Amino acid sequence: MIDRGLLPEFSDAAIAEARRLAEEASAARPADGERDLRGLLWASIDNDDSMDLDQLSVAEALPSGQTKVLVAIADVDAKVGLRSALDEHAGVNTTSVYTDAQIFPMLPEVLSTDLTSLGEGRERQAIVIEMQVDTSGQVTEGHLDRAIVVNRAKLAYGSVAAWLDGQAGAPPKLAAVPGLVDNLRLQDSAAQALRRRRHQRGALELETLEPRAVFDGDAVTDLRLEPRNRAKELIEDLMIAANVTTARFLEDRGSPSLRRVLRSPERWARLVELAGAHGTRLPNEPDARALEEFLTERRAKEPERFADVSLAVVKLLGRGEYAVEPPGRHATEHFGLAVKDYAHSTAPNRRFPDLVTQRLVKAALAGQPAPYAVEALGILARHCTVAEDAATKVERQVRKSAAALLLQGRIGETFDALVTGASPKGTWVRLLRPPVEGRLVHGFDGLDVGDRVQVRLDRTDVQHGFIDFSRRR
Repeated sequence: MIDRGLLPEFSDAAIAEARRLAEEASAARPADGERDLRGLLWASIDNDDSMDLDQLSVAEALPSGQTKVLVAIADVDAKVGLRSALDEHAGVNTTSVYTDAQIFPMLPEVLSTDLTSLGEGRERQAIVIEMQVDTSGQVTEGHLDRAIVVNRAKLAYGSVAAWLDGQAGAPPKLAAVPGLVDNLRLQDSAAQALRRRRHQRGALELETLEPRAVFDGDAVTDLRLEPRNRAKELIEDLMIAANVTTARFLEDRGSPSLRRVLRSPERWARLVELAGAHGTRLPNEPDARALEEFLTERRAKEPERFADVSLAVVKLLGRGEYAVEPPGRHATEHFGLAVKDYAHSTAPNRRFPDLVTQRLVKAALAGQPAPYAVEALGILARHCTVAEDAATKVERQVRKSAAALLLQGRIGETFDALVTGASPKGTWVRLLRPPVEGRLVHGFDGLDVGDRVQVRLDRTDVQHGFIDFSRRR
């Protein structure tokens, strides 16, 4: 982290601020301009062990046939003041860093998992994004408010997904809150409508493998995949809609904003080649809808290999970035989501751009000038992109060290692999089983992203996370 410009430790000043906030903590009560929404059936859905809860959601069926969806986002700015020591630390790292060995939170845990977390049974300040969703998945109305909310149930992705898919009964915490079962089904229905509409417009349905190390003491015993499921998709769909609504709110108020963008892919020609190898013809110019049709076809024909195709597409699409959006300027598209107005706003406990967006929203609600000038937002956007990339590289390096631990006793074995990167800097492959990525140091001539090869494991270096392969001819 230090080598990449990130701070693994909080300063004494930041720790002192966090300690003082903990000592001053008291139950939240509605203040001027805040709605009292404590009576609604708010619930969170996250990983089993997550304590940094950024968002809650609830829904209401309207007489018009539309669904009112409300998303509550933790008001982190209420505790983390602009230009405070906590804000300075968050502004350097810009994100929480999640490694297999240890989590380095953007904010001290006394805040991110307690004072600014929407924990079960806690009265908390929040920014509420209210949307009306029609049966076609269109958000017909949307506005934002400050509010006080209470999380009625802390739910987990796995058990909620199993219930939604009819594979298990309602989780105990869900069943224990009267009315919450029906409410969550209503949320799921609205989320599916939102998803259908986005994919009709060309949003990409990707499925990449995200292995996490399983430890037995100091030994890595396995790499466990965390697959997508219906509960994760529910939250993803509501958060995308909330982020779009937030961006449009700021635009309507004449405020600048930070946008998350994924520009039209520069390596489209290689995507055309990749689809052609599977018997599908893509147009010569980037076309998200055509690419999604190809992905849908591959998922149906070879579901067991769809993650490999997805990974190749992700690599060729390139990385997203942050960009400043002055009021009145034409929005840059997020190619993968098929939306033009998209601001990261739903995870302020673990992403600095979301905290910046929250401050812009609160200023707009109060009728005050934006707390950041457009030029300052441009500098922040570039820094957040660079720091996020640094954090991703740290996470990847630690993940590779864990993978090297797992493979260090298998030198000389042969594996089936997929080429995941090909550039003058090197060629990279990912094994199909176990899902480990490493560098192809011999026999890489003529290979490109998406190609399948057989490789031999030549060397592992746990300290540096190096895994070297050679191509089997």
